[in-house]
Amino acid sequence: MKNPNEDTEWNDILRKKGILPPKEVPEDDEEEEVALQQQSVGMSILFDGRDGKQKRLAEWKAAQMKNVFGELGEISGQDYVKEVNKAGEGIWVVLHLYKQGIPLCTLINQHLSGLARKFPQTKFLRSISTTCIPNYPDRNLPTIFVYFEGEMKAQFIGPLVFGGMNLKVEELEWRLSETGAVKTDLEENPRKQIEDKMMSSIRSSFPTRKDSGSEDEDD
Repeated sequence: MKNPNEDTEWNDILRKKGILPPKEVPEDDEEEEVALQQQSVGMSILFDGRDGKQKRLAEWKAAQMKNVFGELGEISGQDYVKEVNKAGEGIWVVLHLYKQGIPLCTLINQHLSGLARKFPQTKFLRSISTTCIPNYPDRNLPTIFVYFEGEMKAQFIGPLVFGGMNLKVEELEWRLSETGAVKTDLEENPRKQIEDKMMSSIRSSFPTRKDSGSEDEDD
């Protein structure tokens, strides 16, 4: 008995070469089921074209609401609109503009990494300042912008706002909680306890004149 598959394979080759006409759709049950499946796929593609966009948008928003970030992400200027302005409904974004080689920026990045783990519902980001905003002045660093649903809600600009290298992670957490970006479990502002120390730090951060007498001794 001749193997029917041989005939099919040979006929398929002939059809590809244009010798035989295209294969007609068989009317047996199996092939009819295949045809129905293909029709179903076609309908789903059509459905997806009409309603898929809204459906995907709704799913994306639902995912955003449940999203867990949990780490300090790095973005460039090209990512700004997508990651910050279009972060999604109900999403708080804390963005740190920094530069390498500035100790206070490094400290704040360390603090924000810890806070990102503690508050995974908040999106913590950092970006090299001039990559994010061209010609952004170094004197404004560190800078933190706080956004909610794409709108800026708070900004902290310059080293004095943060109180210099004595900045504790709890103080930064409290400041961010005041903007609404995080829900802190701290009962009071930790800044109160060390305000005098902070003011002392700010004063000492200003440049002072060198003692000319000691320089003379070195000569």
